[in-house]
Parts: sequence; C-alpha cells; structure tokens
Amino acid sequence: MPVYTLPELPYDYSALAPVISPEIIELHHDKHHAAYVKGANDTLEQLAEARDKESWGSINGLEKNLAFHLSGHILHSIYWQNMTGPKDGGGEPLATDGVGALADAIKESFGSFAGFKAQLTKAAATTQGSGWGVLAYEPLSGRLIVEQVYDHQGNVGQGATPILVFDAWEHAFYLQYKNQKVDFIDAMWAVVNWQDVARRYEAAASRANTLLLAP
Repeated sequence: MPVYTLPELPYDYSALAPVISPEIIELHHDKHHAAYVKGANDTLEQLAEARDKESWGSINGLEKNLAFHLSGHILHSIYWQNMTGPKDGGGEPLATDGVGALADAIKESFGSFAGFKAQLTKAAATTQGSGWGVLAYEPLSGRLIVEQVYDHQGNVGQGATPILVFDAWEHAFYLQYKNQKVDFIDAMWAVVNWQDVARRYEAAASRANTLLLAP
C-alpha cells in the first residue's frame, strides 16, 4: 500500500489565472507532483528489498532518490496550499487581516516586508538550474529565514520548517513565461495565500521547543 498519496488541489485548474494558466496547473500537479509521489513510494519499496536481502550496494543512490522525491512531494504539497486566486491573494500580510503574528515576524526578521519580498524574490529567481525560494521558520533562533533550495534539497538549515515556497523549476512557468523566470516570480506575489502562510508560521512556532530537548 502506498505510503504517500497525491493531495487534491484546493481549487480548480483555472483558479490562479491569469498568473498561472490552467494548463500549467494541470500538468504541474497531475504529472510532475504525481511523479514525485510515485518516486518516493517506489524508493521505499526498493529500500525494503535492500534490507531484506542485505544488499547495501545501492544504498547511497536510494537514499538520495528518497530525499529528492520526498522533498519534491512535501514542497509541492505546501506550494498548492500557499496560493489562492488573485481576488483573495497577494498584497502584504496585515494585522487587520488576522495575520498580525506573521506580519510582526517578517518585520522583526527582515526589517520590513519590502526587504523580505526582495530577498525571497531574488533567492527564487537566481536559483541555478532547478530549485525553490523558501521562507522558513528557524526554531533555534525563533526567526524567519529565506532559503534557496537546489532541486528539492540542499542549502537549507536542518530543522527549519518551510511556510512559503516559490517553485522556480521550469515546469512551473515555462509554458506561459518562457525563459523569464523573474517575471513569473514577480507575478507569484499576487496569488500568495497569507492566511495559509500565517497558519503554517503559528504551527511551526508552537513546535519550536521540540528540536533540541533539554537534558
């Protein structure tokens, strides 16, 4: 029985237009994300077989495959929830919208929303090849940090929890934006679901003391 399953989209394929076309959403979710789910499940089966046979020659490659596919599944699962239609999304998180804790955390961690927006935009737009720009909660400092993810892993602080992710892989934008990754990242801000990001922030902050338990 599969361990991981493809989550349903919280909206229809056309909900994010004109920022992201229905064709991209359908292809991205039904094909690309589905492939990461299948890859993670297949790799778990291959690891189980390796344990049963005590065949460890492929362990290095299998562990890398699991990290790649599982991270892809996790990041995409957050990605879909992080977005909402242009009529409801975008702008800046404000206390008057019920996301005051997130707004305060962004200001404390980055100095201003403008500074945060510029940093995350640059992190996502300047990934070499395929990758992500990520806003994450870092539990040791209790601050928000921006991370630049290559492929689906690497260059991240261990234990930090992603709360807002910008997919900068070509399959996320190329059919509509061609090679203009920066234009896509700029447009993405119009569909950010700050209510979802705020919920993720509050959940991550509530678990902060579980990373390093006192002796």
